[in-house]
Parts: sequence; structure tokens; C-alpha cells
Amino acid sequence: MSREKTKKNGKITLSKKQNIAGWAFLTPAAILIAVMSFIPMFRALLLSFKTGVGNNLKWAGVFNYQRLALDTVFIQALKNNFIYLIIQVPIMLLLALVLASMLNNKHLRLKGLFRTAIFLPCATSLVSYAIIFRSMFAVDGFVNTILIKLGVLEIGYNFLAHPNSARLVIILALIWRWTGYNMVFYLAGLQNIEYSIYEAAMIDGASAIKTFFKITVPLLKPTILLTAIMSTNGTLQLFDESVNLTNGGPANATITMSHYIYNLSFKYVPNFGYAAAMSYLILILVAVLALIQMKVGDRRD
Repeated sequence: MSREKTKKNGKITLSKKQNIAGWAFLTPAAILIAVMSFIPMFRALLLSFKTGVGNNLKWAGVFNYQRLALDTVFIQALKNNFIYLIIQVPIMLLLALVLASMLNNKHLRLKGLFRTAIFLPCATSLVSYAIIFRSMFAVDGFVNTILIKLGVLEIGYNFLAHPNSARLVIILALIWRWTGYNMVFYLAGLQNIEYSIYEAAMIDGASAIKTFFKITVPLLKPTILLTAIMSTNGTLQLFDESVNLTNGGPANATITMSHYIYNLSFKYVPNFGYAAAMSYLILILVAVLALIQMKVGDRRD
């Protein structure tokens, strides 16, 4: 009989000891996750069906969810989130993929320097980089100074005072910060692809563009799917850029759903029930979009 199944003098077998040790390590983490995540999520779900302030909460059924359809600020925030999602995410992922392909070339010198430089924005504080972009696109900022010297503008343009240009600034800021983050995932995926495949393609006369679309993209499909889901999740929960870069302005033209939830909870008269309902709508949107991406992107039999 094996050592694991042998009992001597009524002692616990080795397999049972291993199971007990495993549960001993898992139990504290499981309890923390339940207390800090699942219980608050359940309480927030109950809260989303209530209205009132403080201890004067009353059951209101689906009133908060019905109110969402009539809230013009929420509808604007929802539109903004999807504008950022549709424009910024594809550009960012494509740029990250191209950069990763370029930096995967084993003949390229100073690869470590280039990789670090592109990844560094991701390590920048969210508040700090938002303030930097706010100052860059100010009327007397760096961008306007360059455009005036090039003769493109005669006077400084207030980018943050116009809805479309303010959204553009947010999109540029997101691309600058998160491209390097996604590039690291693609570089990690490229390390698992035999470089001999690219060398064989070069010998056969395949161009760089053809190699990119016929080899790199298909072989990195699982990683691309992962980054697409993470980017979608992050964009639908966008908060820092809206708060620190444009403060949701002008006139809520750039506000995001998470920013609006913050305002409802801590800036305006607290309405935690309505904010909780909005939070669960974001959860549903994230789950549905992730499911769609999984169905479209994962073609394994």
C-alpha cells in the first residue's frame, strides 16, 4: 500500500495532512474575500432597491433602475464611456501590439531601454499624469505654445472648455498611460513564439506587415482577448481622468459613470441607493461585454 493510504497507530495519513494544510492556507483568504467583497456586493444589491438618506431608507423596488433611463446626466456619462471605449481601446491595443512586435526583434539594440521608456507612463501616478496633461493642454500650455509657433493657431485654444476636444484630451491621456501596460502582455506572449517562425517567414519573402497579420496576431489571439476584456472593464469604470483632468466638464460633457456615482455618493446630497443601482448596471455591462468578447474571440472547439 502507498504511504499516503497507510495508517499507523491511528495517525492521520499524509494526504489528509496535505488537505488540512491547504485549507488552513485558503480559509483566511476566503473569509477576507467574503467579508470584504461578496458581503458588501450583496448589501449594495439590496441598497439599490431602496431610496432615502441616512437611516431613512425605504424599499422602492426597481424605482432606481427606472430612474436611470430618465437621467440625462447618466445617459451622457454612459455615452462618454462608450466613446472612450470605441475609440481609445482599439487604438491603444493596436499600438501596443505593433510596439511589442517591433521590440521583440532580437537584432534590435537597446531593447531594454525602449521597453522601459514605453512602460514608464504606466508607473506614473494617476493624479500626477492627469495634472500634467491638464497643464499641457491649457490655454498657455505646451501644446498651444507649439501650435502657435508652427503657425497652426494664432491664439491659444482652450481644449478643456469644448466637449469634443476635452474628450480627445482624455483619449490621448489614456493611450499614453496604458499602451505600455498592454505592450508588456504582448511581449510576454511573443516570448512563447519560436523566433524561427519569423526567420522562416523572412526567408520565404514575407513582408513585415504580412508577418504581423499572418503570424503575430493569430498566435497572440488569447493574449489580445485578455487585454481587450481588461481594457473594456477599465474603460467602463473610468474615474481618475474624468475627475482630475476635466472634472467632468464642460457641463458634464466628459463625465463618466464612476465619476457620477462618486458625485451622487459624496458630492451631492447622498443618494446611495441610486448610486448602487448605477454600480450594478456597470457590473452588468462589463459582464455582458466580456461574455460577447469571449464568444467572439475564443474559437476553440
